Amino acid sequence: MTIEDHKSNLITLGKFLGQFGVAESFKDKSLPGNDRFFSELDEKIDSAVHYNGWFNRENVVFSLQQWSQALTFENINAWLDSYDLRQSGGKTVGIIMAGNIPLVGFHDFISVLVSGHKVLAKLSSNDQQILPVIAAYLMELDNRYEDRIYFTKDRMQGFDAVIATGSNNTARYFEYYFKNKPSIIRKNRNSIAVLTGEETREELADLGEDIFRYYGLGCRNVSKLFVPEDYDFDDFFKSIYDWNPIINRDKYANNYDYNKAVYLMSEFKLLENGFLILKEDKSFSSPIATLFYEKYKDTEKLNQNLLENSEKIQCIVKNTPEEGEVKFGQTQKPRLWDYADGIDTLNFLLKL
Repeated sequence: MTIEDHKSNLITLGKFLGQFGVAESFKDKSLPGNDRFFSELDEKIDSAVHYNGWFNRENVVFSLQQWSQALTFENINAWLDSYDLRQSGGKTVGIIMAGNIPLVGFHDFISVLVSGHKVLAKLSSNDQQILPVIAAYLMELDNRYEDRIYFTKDRMQGFDAVIATGSNNTARYFEYYFKNKPSIIRKNRNSIAVLTGEETREELADLGEDIFRYYGLGCRNVSKLFVPEDYDFDDFFKSIYDWNPIINRDKYANNYDYNKAVYLMSEFKLLENGFLILKEDKSFSSPIATLFYEKYKDTEKLNQNLLENSEKIQCIVKNTPEEGEVKFGQTQKPRLWDYADGIDTLNFLLKL
């Protein structure tokens, strides 16, 4: 398959994924394979919710829509045109996928395909409904994918390299088990936001998207704020209030109640608004329904702190982002060239 074949198929896939909505989906009769796969994926979206208590239709559809917006002619060319993909391929790459948010391993999946390699995917039990349908749709578009995409529930065998995503604990296992294979091993990371106190209500409302989307379970979700010493959280709480229905989700509410009880028994000083707890803490990783914050005096010292802890940070979010940083409301809308952990996945694959 040529790179132009891959591009064409991914563009069509993007249009296919864009059909699905929260309340209603709209079928594009002009898309190839739609008679078979439209209903199947629509059903699997609802099925995914039953396999993972943290998934709901809104979040699964949000993920599909973001991928639809990413897989356009312009974006795919902007991503791939800086690579020489003519001589790549021929290897089998194992992908061990996490299941914390919908389709969290999809970028690895398409990266392996466009680099000419074969995919051997091991899905998380928490997210195994959607990707097989997408893979089958790609095979419908081009049957040459049938020899390039494999799924396994067993121990992976016969692979030449691996991309594995998990926790810090599982990463130690991955590093040992795959020590003789080329690999990308991803560990826990969190995202942070730097506030100046000059943000508008609209900007802070956008920040709410970065905090609450997927209930804060993703590595691109903001789990900590850095704020000036005299920061007043009143505008922040007012700006994110539209997210208050999140407390009606049982799993989120259970985490909120549990963490609040633990903190109060430990006599920690807290700020809270009925659906989010703010706790002053130097850690980067906060529990669900809790957002840590840390005060800063000097911007240069703050930047040095972030640099020293860069291996713990996925995204730095600001209202006026510099290169490599993210604007409020955009953490869950990464571009195709925004690689997880800052590791160029395609460059790794092209060197195999």
